[in-house]
Amino acid sequence: MNDTGRSGDGPSKKDHHGSALFSEIALWASRQCGRASTFIVACVAIVVWAVTGPVFNYSDTWQLVINTGTTIVTFLMVFLIQNTQNRDMSALHLKLDELIRVNQDARNKLLDLEDLTEEELDQLKGTFSNLAGNAPGKAAGDDIPAPQNATR
Repeated sequence: MNDTGRSGDGPSKKDHHGSALFSEIALWASRQCGRASTFIVACVAIVVWAVTGPVFNYSDTWQLVINTGTTIVTFLMVFLIQNTQNRDMSALHLKLDELIRVNQDARNKLLDLEDLTEEELDQLKGTFSNLAGNAPGKAAGDDIPAPQNATR
């Protein structure tokens, strides 16, 4: 058994289905949350809540409604935003990897930069900063050493 209490090496079909379902829901929700109509609905809800204040004598329950609602929405949006950022960054990495792969002058050792340690990234960043200050005419990046744990 693995550390999740299940036997086997990979995720089960049920896990994959749940993950795919979450991804579909998160994609739909992120698209809906970014629409102008959603913003307008949120503004109308706040106006309705504010207008009803005198009706409920600005009671604790009246205040609790908006506090609870905004807390729940904020909590869920944290996960939605993280999912969206993860998906966008994965797509961006794949696009950049493809551009590096098809460019004959590119160095394939840069394909796995996200797997490097902070120190290795800082070292590589320093090398690129030094290259930016070099005189024109030198082929940029020809003398950049490969990170120690690079596989390509």
